[in-house]
Amino acid sequence: MGLLDDLKGKAQQVIGGNEEAIKDGIEKAGDFVDSKTGGKHADKIDAVQRGASDFVDKANDRPNPAPVADQTPAAGEPPVAGEPRQPGL
Repeated sequence: MGLLDDLKGKAQQVIGGNEEAIKDGIEKAGDFVDSKTGGKHADKIDAVQRGASDFVDKANDRPNPAPVADQTPAAGEPPVAGEPRQPGL
């Protein structure tokens, strides 16, 4: 599990119960950017809006992963930064 998975887990926790407000904000932000760019990038902005809205829709369908700091690394994986390599050091 990496940093991206940790961020997704945190995003899922924030989204819980606020799906419609977040999707409304995504739509408004995309429309604002579209108006400021004069519609030059409307297709890309729409794609990002759809992707973000889809993530919000699916956020509650996936289990929330434990934060990276709460997981024990598997054998052979490097330790988390800031932790001693050997217990008790």
